[in-house]
Amino acid sequence: MVTLQRKLNTFDVTSLVVGSIIGADIYVAAAIGAKLVGPASLVVWLVAGIIAIVIALSFAYCATVQPRVGGPYAYTREVGSPLIGFTVGWSLLLAEWFSLAVFPVAFAQYASSLFALSGQLEETVLKAVFVLLVLITNVVGIKAAGRFNDVLTIIKLLPLLMLIIAGFVFMAFSTGVVSGNLHPFSTGTIGGFGQALVLIFWAYAGFELSTLPADEIEAPRRTIPKAIVSGMAIVAAFYLLTNFVIIGTVDESTLATSSSPLMDSASEIFSSSDVLSGIAPIIIGVGALISILGADESGTIGTSRLAYALSVDGLLPSSLSKTRSRRGVPYVAVIALCATAFVASILGSLVQLINASVFLLAFVYLATCASAIQFRRREPRGGRLGLVIPVFGLLFSFILMALVDLNQILISLGLMLVGLPIYWFFAPKQELHDLRKAFLSREAILARAYEQGERFLAYPWRRLLWIMYNRSNRKKAWVIEHEPGKSK
Repeated sequence: MVTLQRKLNTFDVTSLVVGSIIGADIYVAAAIGAKLVGPASLVVWLVAGIIAIVIALSFAYCATVQPRVGGPYAYTREVGSPLIGFTVGWSLLLAEWFSLAVFPVAFAQYASSLFALSGQLEETVLKAVFVLLVLITNVVGIKAAGRFNDVLTIIKLLPLLMLIIAGFVFMAFSTGVVSGNLHPFSTGTIGGFGQALVLIFWAYAGFELSTLPADEIEAPRRTIPKAIVSGMAIVAAFYLLTNFVIIGTVDESTLATSSSPLMDSASEIFSSSDVLSGIAPIIIGVGALISILGADESGTIGTSRLAYALSVDGLLPSSLSKTRSRRGVPYVAVIALCATAFVASILGSLVQLINASVFLLAFVYLATCASAIQFRRREPRGGRLGLVIPVFGLLFSFILMALVDLNQILISLGLMLVGLPIYWFFAPKQELHDLRKAFLSREAILARAYEQGERFLAYPWRRLLWIMYNRSNRKKAWVIEHEPGKSK
């Protein structure tokens, strides 16, 4: 069990923001906008980051007025009704499910480039192997030791840092190549910019499940906005640096057809060395495979628990709440999610799946920003200025929804409507205790927050903080308490 020895300060919360966003998304979304608008996609990455900050601040405000529970489901249920809350929760479940379907596609693309495979059948087999690995690790309950997890985190992070550092060294000595790759700066249409914004914004998602209760944070009204802006700035800088290296080192024609731009960039950077030009892309590719597998595994864990909680509370079929007695794994929910995500990964392309996920996420954001406006009206402190952030969040969410491809909008709306008869048929007559326990309780939120602080860039950040705290004899924020009889 995860508990706190002290309230979290700005540095602590910043690490949670960074950890909740940066993951395998960078391997999926890197240079995806460059194919649509060229080097101008760097501007889109910046704009998407600003939009994410505004929406995240609206989530943070909701947390300050709903300090005991968190999440879009709780906020919208508070200001609306149980049906509205369920619709938002159902949409969030669908959005996470679409994201689960994105990773088999990305895994197959990197594996195909790494092993020089081609053909629809081979890609389908790779997706099946990927989903099977995720299924086994979730159902069987394979859990790596803490030290091994630390090593895996470093393995996932080092290839990206290597690419950025080596990329800037390469560009410093190859200014002509960089200049040629950056010209012309914009190659897309207005529609292309809109599509690029949707696809790139997906990489910033994640904060919707990471909001902490305000009473766990020092001076929350000041600390939370500062941490969100700082954390998002770190994320945006990391994304911009990575994409600038890719765009600066890989020519436009190669990027336009590339399914693994990070590997292509590594090949160009180390092209002067026969040995490194062969090894560097392999390192990047292996890092991508490990990162994507880990991201989908953790995503499956969270999404299956949400399905389990909704099932226990009578909002979904009872079969989804069946668990293995020894480990309590909701194996039916895991199998159902993995099987349907596999089908979606075959039927949909990377762009289509991300579009559908962003539409549903934007709907959740829209509802949450509307909730923030209602909360602000109940608590008028801050005046009109206090309404600016959620109003802009509302506007940005609507714009994101409108920019999604029409086919994905119709598919997403159809899936959302499927939730209505499910709610009316399974609607409970009592408070959703198990849902609160699984996702909205203090213990569940702290556990998720701790895990987010162990991911990618947040990992070295937290380790640095712990060293500083140890030297200053200050208490660490997090304490891991092992339950009696369970392995440490």
